[in-house]
Amino acid sequence: MAAIANAWVDETDWMPRDMPPEGITRFIRDALPEREIWVAGEPVCGYLSLDPVTLRIGALYVRERGRGVGKTLMDRVKDGRDMLWLHTHVPNLDAQRFYRREGFAEVSRHAAEPPETVPEIRMEWRR
Repeated sequence: MAAIANAWVDETDWMPRDMPPEGITRFIRDALPEREIWVAGEPVCGYLSLDPVTLRIGALYVRERGRGVGKTLMDRVKDGRDMLWLHTHVPNLDAQRFYRREGFAEVSRHAAEPPETVPEIRMEWRR
């Protein structure tokens, strides 16, 4: 999972690397006991992390976009729920288009909060 997230950071020109690769690995490992995580593929080609208490999707990363992996993971997390929310980065137009196709709507915009350095959009989905 960390390899997919790290590759995305490295490949995304507007996303500064504010955490070293091993920091992302540690962050994901530390979140495992508190999150519901769905993983696709063998080897892993995508994952989604959900905080089951707040219903916040904290991460959705796929190795190759446009193959339906993100949609499959999103369908799984929506199953049995009436509401979900997430933050996406303002410059991440591809993610915003995907989330809108999935029924998410923008509800607010937020300045970057450290360690983040890129402004974010809160989006919500309701059944």
